[in-house]
Amino acid sequence: MAPPVPTVAATALTSAAETVPAPAAAAADGIAAVSGTPVLWLCALGVFAVIFVQTFIYMRAARVAGPDVGMSRDELRNAYRAGAVASIGPSLAVVLVAVALLALFGAPAVLVRIGLIGSASTEVASAGVAAGTVGATLGGDGYSPSVFALAFVAMSLSGGMWMLATLVLTPLLKRGGKKLDAVNPAVMAVVPAAALLGAFAMLTVTELPKSGIHAATALTSAAVMAGCLVLARALKASWLKEWALGFAVITALAVAYLAHTA
Repeated sequence: MAPPVPTVAATALTSAAETVPAPAAAAADGIAAVSGTPVLWLCALGVFAVIFVQTFIYMRAARVAGPDVGMSRDELRNAYRAGAVASIGPSLAVVLVAVALLALFGAPAVLVRIGLIGSASTEVASAGVAAGTVGATLGGDGYSPSVFALAFVAMSLSGGMWMLATLVLTPLLKRGGKKLDAVNPAVMAVVPAAALLGAFAMLTVTELPKSGIHAATALTSAAVMAGCLVLARALKASWLKEWALGFAVITALAVAYLAHTA
């Protein structure tokens, strides 16, 4: 069963758009003077360079380990293609939100923070708290270059602590998983899938009560995903399974846009 990722991505776009403040003209001019400095661009390019290197290493490791676990070259290529296609839909939602934040944080900051973390609401909340500590409003009164720097540091620390927690807790959880697998292997086959479904379901459920548009967006994306999977099985079209996520997100985004402008 495919997790309801398109539902989460589409509803997250509508909710994130509501959390993005519109910066004042003077604030936007001041931020533009410092948000595109060469040092920030170098930092952003350095982060993405690390990502590309990691991607190459993981793909190479998968190609080497594939034959040992019974995966052929064709199966590996299909897995690469499926992953690339499935990322289009969620990435589109993130890109649209990132565009709305360019005037607020500048291109390098948006690329590093929103482009990597992908949660506009979390990043804007961190920046808003930081700006509030000095009596400024994010994108409004008092939002000066110094406040922008403070907000950017707060966003970076927020993401850094999340990565540090992941680094510390992952080995501990791995040990616990091995012990549980030794006691009952069937549990470890169910728990990861249940955890993913539960996490995405909670994200979706929290969006539904916000408005009729949120509910319509969620239901549309879920219906399109289900329809694509049914058609893929009926027509024996494996490519439709790969593109189902993108179709669901794009259709839900169109519905959300039409509902907002109606």
